[in-house]
Amino acid sequence: MVSAVEGGRLADGVAVDSFTEFVLEVEPRLKRALVAAFGRDAGMDAVAEALAYGWENWDRVQMMDNPAGYLWTVGRNRARTRRRSRPVFPPMPSSGEPWVEPGLPDAMAALSEAQRTAVVLLHGFGWTAREVAELVGSSESSVRTHAVRGMAKLRRKLGTDR
Repeated sequence: MVSAVEGGRLADGVAVDSFTEFVLEVEPRLKRALVAAFGRDAGMDAVAEALAYGWENWDRVQMMDNPAGYLWTVGRNRARTRRRSRPVFPPMPSSGEPWVEPGLPDAMAALSEAQRTAVVLLHGFGWTAREVAELVGSSESSVRTHAVRGMAKLRRKLGTDR
């Protein structure tokens, strides 16, 4: 794993440019958000495409109020363009005890993109509503609403009240 950047230098003293510093800070959050929204494969492709776009347009992107949010939107749009269907989650193992509720992948796929993103980032990764809102370019109340509705839909689909 790469060390934190301080004063434009990595812990081992290697100088980094502004884009590299930006990627070291933003890429993990961007990856979690896009994978949460589109599944592992499409999400990782979206991250790569968003960061490539950021690199190619860094002079303009770095001047934006929320470059991370903008690149999230770029990645989201690229993923939507490539695939109009719901995310594909890996099949549950056929033998042994599953490590998650067997119906969870289908239930998650039935959520809207906004609900799935809010549920995974808030409840799965422990982000705050503010962090999610900043990343996706939405309000905190909208993120909370998507999470509440998404959790209610999951509970109904999975037949649980917890």
